[in-house]
Formats: sequence, structure tokens, C-alpha cells
Amino acid sequence: MKAVGFKKHLMLEEEESLFNFEQAIPEATGHDLLIKIEAIAVNPIDVSVRLNGTETYETPKVLGWDACGIVVAAGSEVSLFEEDDLVFYAGAFDRPGSNAEYQLVDERLVGHAPHGIDIAEIAAMPLTSLTAWESLFEKMRLELEEPSLNQDKTILIINGAGGVGSIATQLAHLAGLHVIATASRPETIAWTKGHGADQTINHRRSMPKQLHELGYENVDYILGLNDIDGHWKEIAEMIKPNGRIVSITRNEQPLDLGLLKSKSAEFMWEWMYTKSYYQLPEMITQHEILEKIAALLEQGRIKSTANQIIDGINAETLKAAHALIETNSSIGKIVLCK
Repeated sequence: MKAVGFKKHLMLEEEESLFNFEQAIPEATGHDLLIKIEAIAVNPIDVSVRLNGTETYETPKVLGWDACGIVVAAGSEVSLFEEDDLVFYAGAFDRPGSNAEYQLVDERLVGHAPHGIDIAEIAAMPLTSLTAWESLFEKMRLELEEPSLNQDKTILIINGAGGVGSIATQLAHLAGLHVIATASRPETIAWTKGHGADQTINHRRSMPKQLHELGYENVDYILGLNDIDGHWKEIAEMIKPNGRIVSITRNEQPLDLGLLKSKSAEFMWEWMYTKSYYQLPEMITQHEILEKIAALLEQGRIKSTANQIIDGINAETLKAAHALIETNSSIGKIVLCK
């Protein structure tokens, strides 16, 4: 089968930063499904993994953690899917990714693709939906189906126009919260408001000040999706007493958790690969979440966050997608289709 990978961590301008190669089609055993890839999405983590590291791989490393495809074979322990099912998933961090013609993925991380939705729009959803869902409904312990419980609650989502932000704003709005998201350009403000944000503020200016100008002293929840080091002091200032903060971005410097002590505020990390990376019993919840996301898409209660679609899955098109993400100004999701 054809695949795209790399052996050394290189800048995108280097010819070998991503290259086409061929390898054997893997065999499905146990809980694994063999998926024929139809469309993939590219995420900041693809760029991060490609760039960061010093090792050289003997076998090319294949990136890719968002896909929509068809089940062509199943392991002996598979019970959730059948051949020819159209599925979508983000997969596992420590296994070969979706930048290939075929991929093995554990069925417990896979959902049935929603009906009546374009493949490109489906492929945009898994990683960001799982991240947003786990942040809001597992870490923050919000209730989706009882929005009346959240009608007096306010959430601030930092970087509302990014991939995770674009679905987190929708889910938080659906759950009944008043959603304030950050955006700094006219096009990102419009996108964010079109994807569930009630109001926006600019994360490039003082956020506490802008929050006060909107009439809020602080907020019940904060979802940090960008530059936790740069925003940490503001986050600590803006969170309510007993509030909850979740971040998906890694800190490069120590965070002063003491800033939260007087407020008894909770701080949690979210990494959607944790369940599969440590083979936790709750891996199955990612299947369950994707099934719920598929239903919400079918019902029109949420919409896909696909924004840019590129034809073809190969080294050239993947380099183009990585270049767009490296600008740090992309909106929504970038999808590649066969």
C-alpha cells in the first residue's frame, strides 16, 4: 500500500520532511479493524510530531489522527462493526496513523460515520470532537442533555476558531452555557459566532478587561486551547471561585497553581490519546462519544468544522496542509480526500 511518512524530524522545506513510500498492508487481529482510508484531516499535533524530536526512524513514521474510511477486514474479537461499514476515528497516538491507504485501529476508538454527511466533513470531526467532549463532559462534568442546569453558567473558550474550538463552542452552546470565545480577526470572529459562540473577546488584548466590559466579573469554566503559558495569569484571574479549567496545550514553563488556591478552582489536562496510550478500560467511551457525535451531525444539532479541502492524499498535499497549519492562522479543519 501507499503511505506518507518521515524518518527524521525536519523543517517542511526539506525534501524528506514527508515522503511517499510503500509498505505491506497490515493484518487485522484481536479488536482491530483494517480501514481503507477515504479522507483524512490534519491537526497541529501532526506538525508538532513531525518537527519535534531527535531520533531517526528505520521504518518511516506515519502520521495522521483523523480519518473516515471503510472497514475491509476485522479481527476475531471485533463485535461493534462489520465489513463495508463507513467509520470515522482519531486512532491511537502510538500506532501508525492515517496518512496511508490502509490503517489498523482498535474498534473501541471508532464510530459509525453519520449518514447523509459528506466524507470530507466527517473526516474533520473525530479528534477535535473527542477532545472537546472529554473536556466539557468528563473533565468539567457538564451535562449535555439537560441544558437547563447550565443556563446560568458561562464558559470562556480560548481560541474559538481553531479545530477544537470550532466544535467546543457548538457543544457548550448546545449544553445551555453562555459561550464566550476568543478570536482576533474579522474572519475568525465571524466563524466563531457561526459555530456557537454568543460573544467574543480578543486574546491578543487584556482578556479580564474585555470580560468586564461585557459585564462579567469572571466565568464558571475556561477551556484553554492555546498558549497556556501566556494566558495563565489571566486565566487564574478570570475563573470563578470553585470554577473548572481545562487545557489541551502543554506548558513550557512551570504554572503557578498557587494562583488558584484562594478560589479552590480545579485545573485539569485533556489529552484525547490517554485512554488508548495507557490501554485504559474506558477506551470504549471514545466509541460511544463518536456514536453520539454522529447522531448530533445527522440531526443537524452540530455541524462539521471542515473549512479547507485538498484533493489527494500524498506527500505534496500533506506538505501543503502542514504549511497552512504552521501559519497559526488556519480556521476550522483542513481535510484531504482521495
